[in-house]
Amino acid sequence: MSSPEPEPTKKQLDRALLRRVLSLFAPHRKAATVMLATVMVGVVVGLAPPFLLQVIIDQGLTKKDLEVTGWFSFYTILATLAGAGVTLLYGYQSVVIGQKIMCELRHRLFTHLQGMSLRFFTSTRTGEIQTRLISDVAGVQNVVSNTLVDALSNAAIVISSLIAMFILDWRLTLLAIALIPFFGFFGKWVGEFARTVRKGTQEQTAELNSMMQEQLSVSGALLAKTIGRPDQLAAKFDVENEKLAGWQIKSSVLQYLFFGLIRMITQLTPALIYWLAGWLMSRGDTNITVGTLVAFTALQARMFFPLTGIMGLQVEIMSSLALFERIFQYIDMPHDIQDRPDAKALSKSEARGEVAFSAVGFKYEPESESWTLRDVDFTAQPGQLIALVGPSGAGKTTLTNLIARLYDVDAGQVRIDGTDVRDLQMKSVSEIVGAVTQETYLVHASVAENLRLAKPEATQAELEEACRAAAIHDHVAGLEQGYDTIVGERGYKLSGGEKQRIAIARAILKNPRVLILDEATSALDTHSERLIQDSLNHLMVGRTTFAIAHRLSTILRADQILVMEQGRIVERGRHEELLEQAGLYRSLYEQQFQSTASSGNF
Repeated sequence: MSSPEPEPTKKQLDRALLRRVLSLFAPHRKAATVMLATVMVGVVVGLAPPFLLQVIIDQGLTKKDLEVTGWFSFYTILATLAGAGVTLLYGYQSVVIGQKIMCELRHRLFTHLQGMSLRFFTSTRTGEIQTRLISDVAGVQNVVSNTLVDALSNAAIVISSLIAMFILDWRLTLLAIALIPFFGFFGKWVGEFARTVRKGTQEQTAELNSMMQEQLSVSGALLAKTIGRPDQLAAKFDVENEKLAGWQIKSSVLQYLFFGLIRMITQLTPALIYWLAGWLMSRGDTNITVGTLVAFTALQARMFFPLTGIMGLQVEIMSSLALFERIFQYIDMPHDIQDRPDAKALSKSEARGEVAFSAVGFKYEPESESWTLRDVDFTAQPGQLIALVGPSGAGKTTLTNLIARLYDVDAGQVRIDGTDVRDLQMKSVSEIVGAVTQETYLVHASVAENLRLAKPEATQAELEEACRAAAIHDHVAGLEQGYDTIVGERGYKLSGGEKQRIAIARAILKNPRVLILDEATSALDTHSERLIQDSLNHLMVGRTTFAIAHRLSTILRADQILVMEQGRIVERGRHEELLEQAGLYRSLYEQQFQSTASSGNF
């Protein structure tokens, strides 16, 4: 029996993560090669000024030769301007490559999250998702945009500067090289600490963002004002806010420490060089001239700034690995609901709308022993109206979620037109199944844009026709900007009934073969319900409709009423048949009419 493979070490994991980050640049090899060539030109041009400066001092100023001084000063200006131009060019190339990579990374993360099942979104706070998509991605932007060019140019500058320094004087160069290990050691130590700080800061930022998203949304603000405990919510916010401040203090201290030590090293090194040069010159060494020393210190400064950049780059990369870990963690999350390789396409025009459940079982937590639905069996023929009734928590909404494949069953099958929904392309299921839910969701956009979510190519005439059918056209047309009126976040500029009617108009535009009405008229008063009931009746003609907790008028004419309790179908039949059974349905029916305040919903 073979022994289990050892767990990878942290260093191995970091290397694998770094290779994955570098793989982001792979699609841009050609552009990176062109940029590399530009960097090399810039490095060569940048070597000229120190040597020109040596000639100016030793051949011009020392010998008082104005012509040499003038011409070589002019050459120095040209070389400096050329170097600045080349630097600007490869900096631009680097930013273009980096931004393309950032766009691709955001696209990958966004589209991957879109493909996650509803289970992921119900178990993850919105603020956490937003932080990873916005804050974490923004946090690695500098690394992606500048890392490649900085690494290449800094390494090339350091190597070329060392070669030029050796040409000028090998002894001074050895002293300068002796200080380089301090950069590497210090950079590694700071990088590890920065990674911890960066990860802690982002995790705490996600916590604070989640809290702000919850409490500063319209719903959160209403909750805070209605429960009358703003001090309690503010105190909780202060605790998380102070934790974030603590991480940010550590980040600031790290920054001051980093630049303070760098400044100390870069200022100490020239003094040591001058001391060694002075000692050699005092012993009669004629190889070191004033021009040589000035040129050497210029090259040394040219080398130390890239070394500082390399160390800063090391710190930036190490700290950004924490953010890349968080980003890749989401990208690597498997889609628990996705198309099978041989998934079939079923167009809306081909679909008949038959829906069948066979021994269906489902639980929200796969490892749990508690089943939300158990042994659910029924068949809805095309064009039938199926009413789902039962007490709260009976599993009615969960059942319809399985039809739309928002979740996959844990046992049994859900079939549309005889095909398991897991064998259909998800795009097909989305086109065939439409829903109007109790909690209407409108995006912060115009009325027309909200309607076109169901049919992007819809004409203005089609929008108006759908709204007339939903008895909302006159109201929308009467708004200041008509169909271009912005509805506000989650549609809060509209009343509940108005939002619901726009949602119904959206369903009319989509024209699905299977329609789910999850308390679709719950937000409507009696007058509004009468206005759209005929429209709903028209909408339901020719398509299979599942109505949850609908008003009595809808339930009375249902082709089949499924009575649910604790995740099971305990009764089924038409209205009259169920009343005769004297079971749960009759009990719910009698409770409705015994309460004078009842809205008519089950």
